[in-house]
Amino acid sequence: MTEFKEHHSSKKLYLSAIIDLYDRSIVAYEISGRNDNQLVFKIFEKAMTENPDTTPLFHSDRGFQYTSHVFKMKLENYGLTQSMSCVSKCIDSGPIEGFWGIIKSEMYYLYKFEDI
Repeated sequence: MTEFKEHHSSKKLYLSAIIDLYDRSIVAYEISGRNDNQLVFKIFEKAMTENPDTTPLFHSDRGFQYTSHVFKMKLENYGLTQSMSCVSKCIDSGPIEGFWGIIKSEMYYLYKFEDI
């Protein structure tokens, strides 16, 4: 998940995405005004609904959304295994962090957005 801010206010927008490590394609994404569990749950369900016959290894950082009991149960319900690196090691979330860097440097930092 990454955060975008309006130029002249404190309003924020959160973009959450799931990336396929095989070809770096975006499997699903969701945009919200809130950084909460519901955003992550919604995108996870969207990805699994659109790809019903898959059982991927789910890589994530140690954010509160991914370590919650409810999210772990969602993974178990789909028969998925979760992978999280140790604290301060970004191996599992590195590919999506790189993607966020590209998005921000090519599509966000070059402009001043006046509204959401």
